[in-house]
Amino acid sequence: MEHIDAGGARIPKLGLGTMQNEDEQGVDAVRTALDLGYRHIDTAQLYDNEDAVGKGIAAADVDREEVFLTTKVWRSNFRHDDVIDSVEESLAKLDIDYIDLLLIHWPHKRVPFAETLGAMEELRERGLIKHIGVSNFTGDQLREAIRLTDSPIVANQVLYHPYYDQSDLLEVCREEDVALTAYSPLARGAVLDDDVLASIGERYDKSAPQVALRWLVQQDGVAAIPKASSREHLASNLAVFDFELTEAEMARVGARSPGIKTRLYNLMPVLGRRIPF
Repeated sequence: MEHIDAGGARIPKLGLGTMQNEDEQGVDAVRTALDLGYRHIDTAQLYDNEDAVGKGIAAADVDREEVFLTTKVWRSNFRHDDVIDSVEESLAKLDIDYIDLLLIHWPHKRVPFAETLGAMEELRERGLIKHIGVSNFTGDQLREAIRLTDSPIVANQVLYHPYYDQSDLLEVCREEDVALTAYSPLARGAVLDDDVLASIGERYDKSAPQVALRWLVQQDGVAAIPKASSREHLASNLAVFDFELTEAEMARVGARSPGIKTRLYNLMPVLGRRIPF
C-alpha cells in the first residue's frame, strides 16, 4: 500500500468508504477489507454506522495500530461542547481509544471555524484524536482553517473523480502540505460505462473503475476512499497499485466530461456549503 505523508500523518492512499454500509453488512465490509489488506477506513457521525465500523475493526485479524481510521463531526455538533461530547460518543460507539483523523464534515456559516477547531485541538491534546482535518472545504476555507489552528490540517476530503476537476484545490493542498482525499471516486458508478476508461484498462487487464482509481492515487497527494461491500468489489478496488498510467492516459482520463446525472451530482458540494442544514 502506498501512503501520503502530510502534516505529520501517514495516510494510506486507498481506503474504504463506509457511507450506507450499516449493521452486519457494515461489519462484514470492514472486516473483509482489512483482511484483504486495506488499512484506511472512513466513517462519520452522519453515517450512523460507527458501531458497525468498530465491530468490523475488532473482528479483523489486524492490530488497531495498523488501521488509519477517520470519522467526521456533523454540523449539528460544531459548537465547542458539542464537539467534545459527540467525539467521546463516537469513540464509545467505535469502541476504540483514539481516532486517527477527525474531520469537520462540512463548513458551516453559523459556527466559526475557530470554535470547532479549538475543540478538536483540545481532543488532540487529550490523546483522543491524532490528527485534524476538514471535508468539503474550498481552497480559501482550507487556508483559513490552517491559519486558525496550531495543529496541522492534514487532509481535506472532497468530491473528486474523472468528471470533476479539482486541480485548483489540489494545488492549494500541495502548497499547504495537506492530503486531498477523494470521496465518490467512481462518480456514483458513472465510470462503469465509460468506454474510454475501459479501453485504457484493456492494456493493463484492468476495468474502467480500476483505471479511475489508479488515475486518482497516481496523483501526488491524493487518496481515494471508494465504497464497496462485496469481497469481489473490495478486492478489485484494492488492485490498483500494480500498474501505472502513462502521462497521455492520465490526461485522457482527466479530460472526461460528465453526463447530466453526474453534472447534477457535482453541484452537491456547492449547495452543501451554501445551505446551513
